[in-house]
Amino acid sequence: MLTFSELAPITEGVVMQFVQEQTVHHLLTDSRKITQPSGTLFFAIKGAFNDGHDYVSALYARGVRQFVVEREDAIPGVKDEDGLEMSFPEANFLKVENSLDALQQIAQYHREQFFLPVIGITGSNGKTIVKEWLAQLLSPDEKVVKSPRSYNSQIGVPLSVWQIARTHTLGIFEAGISQTGEMEKLQKIIRPTIGIFTNVGPAHDEGFENREQKTAEKLRLFSDADILFYNAEEKTLDKLVKQLKIKTFTWSMQGPADLQILAAIPSGDKTLVSYQFQEEDYRLEIPFTDPASVQNALHCLAVLAWRGLSPEVMQQRFDKLQPVAMRLEMKEAIHNCYLIDDTYNNDLAGLSTALDLLVNQKRHQQKTVILSDLLESGLTEEMLYSEVAAALNNRQVNRLIGIGKVISRNKEKFRAGTEFYETTADFLAHFKADQFHNETILVKGARVFGFEKIVGLFGKKVHGTVLEVNLDALVHNLNFYRAKLQPETRIMVMVKAFAYGSGSYEIANLLQFHRVDYLAVAYADEGVSLRENGISLPIMVMNTAPDNFVQLLRYHLEPEIYSLSQLRSFLEFIQTEKSAQFHIHLKLDTGMHRLGFVEEELATVCDLLKTDERVKIASVFSHLAGADEAIYNDFSQQQIALFRQMALQIETNVGYPVIKHILNSAGIVRFPEHHLDMVRLGIGLYGVEATGTEQSALQTVGTLKTTISQIKEVQKGDTVGYSRKGVAETDLRTATLAIGYADGYDRRFGNGTGEVLIKGQRAPLIGNVCMDMCMVNISGLKDIEEGDEVTVFGPELSITELAKRIGTIPYELLTNVSPRVKRVFYAE
Repeated sequence: MLTFSELAPITEGVVMQFVQEQTVHHLLTDSRKITQPSGTLFFAIKGAFNDGHDYVSALYARGVRQFVVEREDAIPGVKDEDGLEMSFPEANFLKVENSLDALQQIAQYHREQFFLPVIGITGSNGKTIVKEWLAQLLSPDEKVVKSPRSYNSQIGVPLSVWQIARTHTLGIFEAGISQTGEMEKLQKIIRPTIGIFTNVGPAHDEGFENREQKTAEKLRLFSDADILFYNAEEKTLDKLVKQLKIKTFTWSMQGPADLQILAAIPSGDKTLVSYQFQEEDYRLEIPFTDPASVQNALHCLAVLAWRGLSPEVMQQRFDKLQPVAMRLEMKEAIHNCYLIDDTYNNDLAGLSTALDLLVNQKRHQQKTVILSDLLESGLTEEMLYSEVAAALNNRQVNRLIGIGKVISRNKEKFRAGTEFYETTADFLAHFKADQFHNETILVKGARVFGFEKIVGLFGKKVHGTVLEVNLDALVHNLNFYRAKLQPETRIMVMVKAFAYGSGSYEIANLLQFHRVDYLAVAYADEGVSLRENGISLPIMVMNTAPDNFVQLLRYHLEPEIYSLSQLRSFLEFIQTEKSAQFHIHLKLDTGMHRLGFVEEELATVCDLLKTDERVKIASVFSHLAGADEAIYNDFSQQQIALFRQMALQIETNVGYPVIKHILNSAGIVRFPEHHLDMVRLGIGLYGVEATGTEQSALQTVGTLKTTISQIKEVQKGDTVGYSRKGVAETDLRTATLAIGYADGYDRRFGNGTGEVLIKGQRAPLIGNVCMDMCMVNISGLKDIEEGDEVTVFGPELSITELAKRIGTIPYELLTNVSPRVKRVFYAE
């Protein structure tokens, strides 16, 4: 990481105010996305609709102390338009000619410090999909750092590359441009050693004289690459590549290539691919059928073949390939309709892809397209909408609903029976649900048209039980704890037990994006799953045994070692391994008396470690037995003092410093003077403040919801449920809910102990909780109907309250939510 004083020579800027040296941990360009103020460097970038200088004061108030600016009036000592002096006495300011250039220069310098192989991806379409799939496919072999989402712009690329750390062994970054001169800058930042050019299409044509110029500009990304992968059927691309002095790896369905695709035949929900590589014939099943996904998968296949993966391994990895949920979504809708949600962007190539997917949906013959104005086509209106009309006719679309001023004024190009609205608001005002029945509906619109409102109109209630996970709340909670730490204090996040029931991969992926330092899992299998899904952060495995040592090494997992017998087994195992270094974490018993080395064993531990210098202690740690309760403060302080003493003994004996951590979520709040080198964040991340003193500062992450399956009238004297435990003292109205103890809803909530929330009204349980359902008394509640949504726990019915009702802790309720309960992840 850089320090503030190192920025000026990199950016050719001038330090206008320097208060104290600070390390730069985070680069920030969007004031809304601040994570940890301390260690953040904010770039005040002037945009077309926003000026970052306008947010300097607000960021300073939130704790940011390092700024890169262009305007002098954003610097202290200068008066604003009203003659008031702006004062930021604790801030460092660097003035540059252009803040965006400075951001790119800093990212370029950061990239130059690393010598790992980097895959650079460009093209008109498919960049993000290929990037995400390659990360999934290569993660078992590599520690991958990649662009988050579609961060491929002049701002997105430097923010992506800044993520590179010493632990990474492979980078995968995408780059997109809209005009000449841009790719040269991105090339210097990414510096790819391996290139992938996905395809040549119409996106951003308007920024170039012709398609050939655009292709040549994109190829600048690979000016220093060792090898370039591409589809030889792209004639413009193929011609220009052959003019370059660069090694290539081509694939093609139509002619000679390094990877010759002999056939790609859809079969059910898969595509059967036959291919020839190095004069041998092979077969591969791809778990997708639409043409765009097949093309993207073939780019990935080419890279894997070049890397020498066996056909068997490639098939295993392709079988696990997951779709990238940021483009097209398919879901059931009202009146037996099926909805294809493609509200991400709208250009001609993207429309063609979406229409192909529409055609492949066989459940309904009736096909409807709701389409916005197309953007960035590079064509005249006449040519563009003539092509759109032809595309719709060729796919035999039955009905078009056009939204936008441009498509509306070209309505004569479309056949009779179409509808046009100049704005999304106009369409919403005229929407009638009964006009849509038994059809497949493609909703395809550029983001600016806000088509998510249209998608909402077609939404169908999903009957069943789901755990909704609010990712925004999780990030908020992470930042709450980060704000309590010094910039140099690291964070290990506990994602064991399916991330406390919330879903391991999705949570880990978000934490990786927000640059936590370590993850911790309970068992090796959990760590393997994270690796196979593209998680490259260091991972500590808390429960290890000799039979999973092989997994630990293969997937770059770091074991917790807590006993002499376990340490001896590990040292014996690695005698036959050729790795240069192995990282372990030593668990110390300071009074918990569960697992860990006692003080008397430390000399033996150190002597054993000296027998193989390849084994390095990554960290030493311990657990506080009563961190969340003030009555145990004295004992906690004794544990901390003993831990410090034992850690010092280890460091002195082995001759190098190690990371030291003893605090959990409660300890972070209650013992700020003992944060040490790292803290372990667990239940607090998920919205439960274990000490109870700062619960209001956290946000609820998980909301468990179910639905009412049936409503019944129960007469006085009748009973409800098994063993006739629920006795009706009066005439009752009951609702049967689609959740039971097989879903993780504890049986102890039965017979009035538990409550649920229906339309803001509390309803107590009646009778025993069954395996797949339970019953509640809704007598006196208003407007309750079958199919209504029911909150089992959430922001208005806290998991802490429910845990107290059955004499347990929130951890148990969270981790008990069954894997069969669907997790729905969302961000506002």
